[in-house]
Amino acid sequence: MKVHPAAALVFGDQLETISRYIDILTSRGIDWGLLGPREAERIWERHILNCAALASLPMIGARVADVGSGAGLPGIPLAIARPDLSVVLMEPLLRRSSFLSEAVEELGLGDRVSVARARAEDVEDDFDVVTARAVAPLGKLIGWTRPLFGSSGELLAMKGSSAHAEVADAAKVLRKGSLSAEVLEVRAATGLDATFVVRVRGVGVSRETHGGH
Repeated sequence: MKVHPAAALVFGDQLETISRYIDILTSRGIDWGLLGPREAERIWERHILNCAALASLPMIGARVADVGSGAGLPGIPLAIARPDLSVVLMEPLLRRSSFLSEAVEELGLGDRVSVARARAEDVEDDFDVVTARAVAPLGKLIGWTRPLFGSSGELLAMKGSSAHAEVADAAKVLRKGSLSAEVLEVRAATGLDATFVVRVRGVGVSRETHGGH
């Protein structure tokens, strides 16, 4: 797989690791049905760099839960771009969680990335950041993940161009939970397409965020 021109800037000395992950995604990931065959040719921009755009948001040393991780997006690119983070990939389906466990081991990420075969609502733990990509509408997603980010953490939900509409639709859920939501446009590197992220926090929560790479 040809390396994207922005890849070295985004991943630095982790470029070999992200390239190995792409090899896993575009072979076993397709064979196991976790990624469509047509996605291989656009893997860098549509999936890897799109997810790596989140790397500028978590504070240094944050504990991250990637809910409904699937093939590891955005959790694995985020963990590779930000080696200071500890990431739990949450995935209830056996095939997907098995894929994730194998990928984490093969990529040598086991010291800071773990896999939990579980639904978000069944996990009793708290995290600084919860991430999710294409998991559920925002209102439902908040219901599942609210206990995970508690009173001082945040949810970063990747939402594409529907972000503003989903925030509006979730207004009642946000009010009931004393939560605020803002739509962020972030990029892994200058010149790349923006990734739309809805950041949900408890009202009054203000935390400095640092891009750790």
